[in-house]
Amino acid sequence: MTKNTKAKLQRRAGRTRSQLARRSRGRLRLSVFRSGKNIAAQVIDDRQGKTLASASSLEKDVLGNIKHGGSVDAATAIGKLVAERAVKAGIAEVVFDRGAYIYHGRVKALAEAAREAGLKF
Repeated sequence: MTKNTKAKLQRRAGRTRSQLARRSRGRLRLSVFRSGKNIAAQVIDDRQGKTLASASSLEKDVLGNIKHGGSVDAATAIGKLVAERAVKAGIAEVVFDRGAYIYHGRVKALAEAAREAGLKF
């Protein structure tokens, strides 16, 4: 990844986060990270700077159930898992932080699976 490409990604993610901060009204943030081979999500409390729940396609129990970590199936599994962990931790409402990624494909699959599993956003 070149320096210019990384700067563009950070700028897009910053724009998304600044809009979320204005509209979140104190809710926690469900942040998504995706690469070509894996996907991860975490519920973050920005006030305390802590991660309250997380899931990744690199976890051993998830790896056994999916064929490839960078697929829509993996994103669906991660969405369900992070939502289950968040609900277990007492979290019901979040704001969805897609970062610099377009709401399409794996990011959309993760969001829809998290909604189905009980998170509201």
